[in-house]
Amino acid sequence: MERIVEVVPEAGLHARPASKFVQTANRFDSEITVGRADGDDAVSANSMLAVTGLNVEHGERVRITADGDDGEAALDELEALLTTPVEDEDGDGGGESAGGDAE
Repeated sequence: MERIVEVVPEAGLHARPASKFVQTANRFDSEITVGRADGDDAVSANSMLAVTGLNVEHGERVRITADGDDGEAALDELEALLTTPVEDEDGDGGGESAGGDAE
């Protein structure tokens, strides 16, 4: 089974979105691949190096395939990840409220 999904996170399939994508793919027993929707560059979704090597940018469409008993669930979760914007991609707002030294 397969799905074609538009990549919403501004970072595309790089950095944090790619890491979450690979971690999610690794939770399933199905054989999962990802590649450009209009290409034949599909790679294993279990490999961070392979996924980031695709160089998929924000707004591009990818084809996710899953072959196995939990394939439908895998596609559901991976599609949700790619169609949801990632918060704090640039690190804004991180750690400033943890202070308390200024009196």
